[in-house]
Amino acid sequence: GSEAASEHGQEEEEAEDRLKEHMDTLLDKSAKARQAALQGLRLALSSRTLSEFLLERRLTLTDSLEKCLKKGKGEEQALAGSVLTLLCLQMGSGPEGEEVFRSLKPLLVSVLTDSTASPSARQSCATALGMCCYIAAADLE
Repeated sequence: GSEAASEHGQEEEEAEDRLKEHMDTLLDKSAKARQAALQGLRLALSSRTLSEFLLERRLTLTDSLEKCLKKGKGEEQALAGSVLTLLCLQMGSGPEGEEVFRSLKPLLVSVLTDSTASPSARQSCATALGMCCYIAAADLE
C-alpha cells in the first residue's frame, strides 16, 4: 500500500514539475516553444484534475495566456483559447474561475471580433468565451 502511494506521489510531483516547465516556457521568445508549452498544458489540463496546483498559480497562468492571446498569431492564439477553457473548467464556478474569466473576457472578445485573426483563433476564443461564461460568469447577462 505505501509503495503504491509513494509511486503515486512521485508521479504527481513529476507531473507538477512538467506543468511548471510548461508555464515557464509560455514566456519564451520562440513561438514554437510557446505553442509546444500550450499543447503540453492542454494535454495535462484535459487528462487530470489539477485544481489545487492551479489555484496557487492561476494568476501567473492567466497572465501568460493573456500574452499568448495578445502577441501570438493563429495557432498560438487558438491553443491559448483551448487552455483557457480548460483552466476555467478546472477552476469551476467559484470566485477563482470568475476572476480568471473576468480578466480575460475583453481579450477573448477582441480576438473574436478581429477580422484579421485566423479562423481557428477566433473559433477557439468563441468556444472559450462561451464555456467560461457558462461556467464562471457571475453576472447573468
